[in-house]
Amino acid sequence: MAIFKFNNSDFKRVEQTQFLTEDILERQHIQNALKKQIGVIDSNVLIISEEFAEWDGSKRRIDLLGVDNLGNIVVIELKRTEKGEHMDLQAIRYASMVSTLTFIRAVEIFSDYLVKLKSDLNAEEELSNFLGDNIEDFATDVRIILISSNFSKELTTSVIWLNEKDLDVRCYRLIPYKIDNKILVDVQQIIPLPETESYQVKVREQREERREVRKGEKDKSKYNFDGEIGLSKRGVVRSVWLKYMEDHPDVSYEQLVQDFPIRNNLFIEREDALERQKKDNNNILRYFIEDDEVFKIGDKTYAISNGWGIDNIKKFIEFASNLGYKIEKVL
Repeated sequence: MAIFKFNNSDFKRVEQTQFLTEDILERQHIQNALKKQIGVIDSNVLIISEEFAEWDGSKRRIDLLGVDNLGNIVVIELKRTEKGEHMDLQAIRYASMVSTLTFIRAVEIFSDYLVKLKSDLNAEEELSNFLGDNIEDFATDVRIILISSNFSKELTTSVIWLNEKDLDVRCYRLIPYKIDNKILVDVQQIIPLPETESYQVKVREQREERREVRKGEKDKSKYNFDGEIGLSKRGVVRSVWLKYMEDHPDVSYEQLVQDFPIRNNLFIEREDALERQKKDNNNILRYFIEDDEVFKIGDKTYAISNGWGIDNIKKFIEFASNLGYKIEKVL
């Protein structure tokens, strides 16, 4: 697509240029501008660090580290090139490195960043106000944002595939134009396309739930727990969940997701679970929602997923075992 300057009844084409040609540097210019105005890309993101590195034996650094207003960690990688070489692989590596970030550690990181900016803002107060009620969901997932002048076909194909596998990777293209010795920048979200983003999120969530159910149907493993024998995967999850509620009547939501950090949407509010059931064409109940199966924390009532397959049941048993619950696999 071209950009034109309109004057009276005439179009004058604005010539596209390159950041390299205009001596616009990746870190010194583009990154510096984005950290101050990340709303150009995503208005729901707060930058908490720049050139972030917190791992031994590696010189790699995250260009910009942020959080979004839902509590997700956001890894932002930037290239001024025309292909965005290897950004996807680099960002995935970084995402895994910050996936265990806690709210307390994020406050420390943000505080250090504010000091470097010579800001008098209070990091904990700013981050808490930004997150609001979503502070309880902090770091349940990591999003990736890739920003470049353009992207190769290999990279965009990889990103689309990663999103189909339930990662959240977005690509933004910054295209520089020059007119009257001034630089204009066209900002485009190309993956996912903004008009299809909401639909794709719903499809991804539905696909994840159905995949777990299909896995569960193929695996016939049985478990013993707390005097109950021959429990299915769903059955053992329900029994452990009931025992957990009994043992932790005053647990916070933050502690709950720390005890079972298995996947997004493991716990959701019961009303949301009921709403999902109404919208599901197969009328399959995805959560344990009976009165004796839900957990009230404050003024919210949470239900746990009943969609369990071979892979995630192993994770559940691992975390349950860490909490002292002995589960025996018998088949």
